[in-house]
Amino acid sequence: MSNIALRYLPVTVDDVDVALAFYRNALGLEPRGDVASDGFRWVTLGFAGQPGLEIVLSEPGAGRSPDDGEALHRLLAKGSLPGPLVFSTDDLDATFERVRASGAEVLQEPMDQPWGPRDCAFRDPAGNLIRIDQAT
Repeated sequence: MSNIALRYLPVTVDDVDVALAFYRNALGLEPRGDVASDGFRWVTLGFAGQPGLEIVLSEPGAGRSPDDGEALHRLLAKGSLPGPLVFSTDDLDATFERVRASGAEVLQEPMDQPWGPRDCAFRDPAGNLIRIDQAT
């Protein structure tokens, strides 16, 4: 069987610049690409240790019909997009403090979960659910 790997993970945001600052400064992702077309932008970011995986930030209308873009915008505004994005760190407490200092909305402080991991939860500036767990 051939190998297969996840390459891009789309994340819909209402303001690409604000989201870029959050994912870069609070979570430590590196910007890798910035493409503009038809009045929209797609910004890719990734981690140094995962060169083959990138998050793609874009607005609801990017590459979609006006109706689909508006429907996605309504879901984003309600915080109803599928998720969460789950990240892992080797120092949950330090990562939690860095993300909290960025102004992100804290949903859950670090705690041990009954199913195993120690984790915390935030919303990114667009309202997407972010969970961060302690790497084992």
